[in-house]
Amino acid sequence: MARSLSAALVPPPPVGSTRSFQVLSSWNLSNPTWKAVTAQLAYVGANLLLYLDQAAPANGFTPTQLQAFGQLFDATLYPIDTLNFGSPSDVDQNGRVIMLMSPVVNGDTPTSSCSTQGYIAGFFDEGDFNGASDPHSNQGEIFYSIVPDPSGTVSCAHTVVDVGDAVPAVFLHETQHLINFSQHVILNPGTPESSWLDEGLSIVSEELGSLYYEQKCPPPSCRTNPAQLFPDSAQGFVQNFLYDSYQYALLPDTASLTLHSDDQNGFSWRGGDWALLRYLGDQQGAGFYRRLELGSADGITDLETAVGQPFPSFFASFGLALYTDSLPGLPRTTAPALDRFVSRNMRQLWARLFVTSGGTSDIPFQFPIQVFPVTFDTSAAVMNPGTMTYFRLDTPATDSTVTVRFSAPSGVALSASLRPQLSLFRLPAGQ
Repeated sequence: MARSLSAALVPPPPVGSTRSFQVLSSWNLSNPTWKAVTAQLAYVGANLLLYLDQAAPANGFTPTQLQAFGQLFDATLYPIDTLNFGSPSDVDQNGRVIMLMSPVVNGDTPTSSCSTQGYIAGFFDEGDFNGASDPHSNQGEIFYSIVPDPSGTVSCAHTVVDVGDAVPAVFLHETQHLINFSQHVILNPGTPESSWLDEGLSIVSEELGSLYYEQKCPPPSCRTNPAQLFPDSAQGFVQNFLYDSYQYALLPDTASLTLHSDDQNGFSWRGGDWALLRYLGDQQGAGFYRRLELGSADGITDLETAVGQPFPSFFASFGLALYTDSLPGLPRTTAPALDRFVSRNMRQLWARLFVTSGGTSDIPFQFPIQVFPVTFDTSAAVMNPGTMTYFRLDTPATDSTVTVRFSAPSGVALSASLRPQLSLFRLPAGQ
């Protein structure tokens, strides 16, 4: 069984020494390819070895910048992940993770795709846990990253500042994947975690980077504009959970939280899984995310075990909290604690995103959740498992009771196999 990171059995090589690596250079799942590179060890920390590909383009990091970059990942970012998710394995017994910065990673994104589809800033390769019989395995815990390429000699142009803005959040994201795979497959031999839950946890890890800087810089400090919700230092960690959760709130009846895998595109389901895990983390407190890393590798079962409730129960409370937390014009405590977030005010976040975006076609409302009125005969759209729809029923103040009947479109009873579920929240009169 592999060891978790603790005391190293193999001392680190000296700074300036070189090593060969195999780097994934094609993401074609049916025919992946690798490229051999030689990299020089630039930084040795307590938790990290930072290697720089000798073929890195000119005008990249200065030696001083590279040392500061390594120290950020070693002393600040890596502990954020391990404190919240636990330690990875240590198959190479060096007591550290390796960060390899290579232009091969830059080349994984065609130049033509950068402005329209984004780019790959870094990744973790499960194949590095394969044994020596795999010629492409580097047999260690490795995070691969782009390098600065200001002139765009390999693919997209990336300045040193660009890399500094983008890669830290990707490191947190991919290191969570590394920890998750280590715990479920290497340290406790089994199968990988359900991909949707693993991805949601990685977006949580990005958000934890933001929270670190938010706590260091309470408003209005560390902000170019004192009205900013987030300090400048947190901006690189914010985008995924902020934008993606808004996209989920636009489509809660179609974006399933439990039917997707990491290789499937789409922002909505990722944002929904982050929102669910943020809500549950707020409710459950310290240690919740670490408990998920030790689960059985079935996402729903792992959540139920960590929360101590059946999935329909806490999913219902989460669905209410998305709407009932911070109701306009009412004290936040109008909703009970179970129907609120703690560390985030979702209405505030989404409203600020709407303002800063200028109300674009993909951010059309100040509050994205749409609530449909219930009339005498209201039909709901088709709903996928792991989704929800919001309705509002206004009743006269003189009515002491109201009856709501649910049925299939033909009027017959809903099948019990569908496990239909209803959550109710009663607003005060006039709200």
